[in-house]
Amino acid sequence: MKNVVSLILGGGKGTRLFPLTQFRSKPAVPLAGKYRLIDIPISNCINSELSRIYLLTQFNSVSLHRHIRQTYKFDSFGGGFVEILAAQQTMEGTDWYQGTADAVRKNIRCIEQSDIDYVLILSGDQLYRMDYAEMLTNHIESNADVSIATVPLSSEQAAAFGIMRVDDSGRVKGFLEKPQTEEELKMVRTPPEWIDQQGIESRGRDCLASMGIYLFNRDLLVDLLKKTDYEDFGKEIFPMSIRTHKVHAHLFDGYWEDIGTIRSFYDANLALAHPNPPFDFVVEKSPIYSRPRFLPPTRCEGVTIKRSLIADGCEIDEGAVIENSVIGLRCRIGKNVTIRNSVIMGADYYQDECKETLENDDRPAIGIGDGAYIDGAIVDKNCRVGKNARIEPNGHSEQDFDHTDVLIRDGIIVVPKGTVLADGWKL
Repeated sequence: MKNVVSLILGGGKGTRLFPLTQFRSKPAVPLAGKYRLIDIPISNCINSELSRIYLLTQFNSVSLHRHIRQTYKFDSFGGGFVEILAAQQTMEGTDWYQGTADAVRKNIRCIEQSDIDYVLILSGDQLYRMDYAEMLTNHIESNADVSIATVPLSSEQAAAFGIMRVDDSGRVKGFLEKPQTEEELKMVRTPPEWIDQQGIESRGRDCLASMGIYLFNRDLLVDLLKKTDYEDFGKEIFPMSIRTHKVHAHLFDGYWEDIGTIRSFYDANLALAHPNPPFDFVVEKSPIYSRPRFLPPTRCEGVTIKRSLIADGCEIDEGAVIENSVIGLRCRIGKNVTIRNSVIMGADYYQDECKETLENDDRPAIGIGDGAYIDGAIVDKNCRVGKNARIEPNGHSEQDFDHTDVLIRDGIIVVPKGTVLADGWKL
């Protein structure tokens, strides 16, 4: 695996995840209480023995850079690294990244090193666990120029994805972005029997969706980037490769979720709190890594907790009720607080550590005040929710809605980072 380099694309604005991306890049968005989205692809690389990792960034990348710097440090003898490639001015150009392929093109020198034979292209906003070594083996055995990871879906789910059409050998013969009609679906359906023959139970699934994970022969990728001005892998480079080169499908049948919207982020987090979550962080041979923060255990006193994840360093006072929720790092929850169906991201620091914020400060303390009620919400980091405040849908429609203090996106109430809600506040 030492002749493979991984490129994780994390440079998009993440507009569909706003306001979670107001002050941070999409890969830096917190996940499951204590992780960040970027931890998923990096952990998959490490567990697959891929230790040469580049992260391409552009927007709001300060916190992401800090997280990478504080988390991923390799020894001096293995040659491994996680290196950030931020958009920058060079002698060749001064433009920002114009797309995923353009971002790689502007850093092409990093993949032109003599000891690199394969380039793995990954996304920074997906939740899944994959052994990329299996994908490389399949790529080599099929004598492919490009391999793409695909996941079986039913026809009913296909309208939201790019769908592959493959022949009996697994070679991709066609690609259709988000097929909407029966006629379009007929063009890209895969016989369920063929999926069964690959060792994956089809269970009625008859479409193969692109996961946005590509494995290129290095020389081919360099040639494509230098001879074209295409800016996007999914919309331009990959469809062209199907017509001109041998593209092979690599089937994957584990949990996979593209966390690109507020709704998908909310649903994925709450699903992780279930007794039998679709994605399990507790896998000894392939753990998900993150920054070691050395926080104390969470302290609880006379509280009721059901189907929830509680991160490190929290203080939860007597009478609190937490159901079907995710509670992030350093979260202080007052007495008789009720939190249901919500993601509370916690805080970046303990308020006691910032003495200057306590003097002449009549705002509520960082955390959730006594008697507060929160249901169906995402509360970003460092928020101050006052005593007896109520955050609940309260009949608001599914349409996006901007309140003075909070927003509604995809039917989910979002309290932006650092928001102050006074005692008794109500939506």
